[in-house]
Amino acid sequence: MAERLQKLIAQAGMASRRQAEDWIAEGRVSVNGHVAVVGEKADPTRDVIEVDGRQILGTEKKITILLNKPRGYISTLSDPQGRRLVTDLIADIPERLYPVGRLDFNTEGLLLLTNDGELSLRLTHPRHHVSKTYLVKVQGTLSSAMAARLSRGVVIDGYKTAPAKVDHIRSAGTSCWFELTIREGKNRQVRKMCESVGLSVVRLKRIRIDFLDLGDLAIGKYRFLSEPEIQRLKQ
Repeated sequence: MAERLQKLIAQAGMASRRQAEDWIAEGRVSVNGHVAVVGEKADPTRDVIEVDGRQILGTEKKITILLNKPRGYISTLSDPQGRRLVTDLIADIPERLYPVGRLDFNTEGLLLLTNDGELSLRLTHPRHHVSKTYLVKVQGTLSSAMAARLSRGVVIDGYKTAPAKVDHIRSAGTSCWFELTIREGKNRQVRKMCESVGLSVVRLKRIRIDFLDLGDLAIGKYRFLSEPEIQRLKQ
């Protein structure tokens, strides 16, 4: 049965439908040797569909892992600067997995990787408001007024962030630790939110996505999500 190419690419776990449509517009997708166009359909049972010369396989086994990302790794599949990739930490997994969202170079903690396009879209699309909790260490003290501003939403990059949740504030010498829960995923959002109230982030670690947490998983290690966990994330 013929389906739109962006749907087939998403089902293969390579990207969200939106990203796949961009790839088609950029000329990176081909069908039976010709460059595809936006809106084109294909049948994966008889057509050869390729992205950047790599054939997509709609029947590939769906896998999702939870990684405790260390600092000093980037959440992409390649890097022109030659920095370490999160996929280096899962090199023993034969399936090609893609990060669900990103953690920047100096941010550590919970990162999901999957080849399940449906799950990736469910967790990253803004309309689903999936919660993400970070353990934040800042230089200085988070005052009650600052916490209230973060909770209400602050203006960064010309837009106001959605209401957030601030928990478990504790001081440690000249620094302060707290948990910040957001339901958005803008670039460097937590760092920018803290900067907007006059605080500089010293350390940042994502400790929870929705109901998933790191548990006792060691830094740099990963575990496979169970089928019940995956289904719960998709609900």
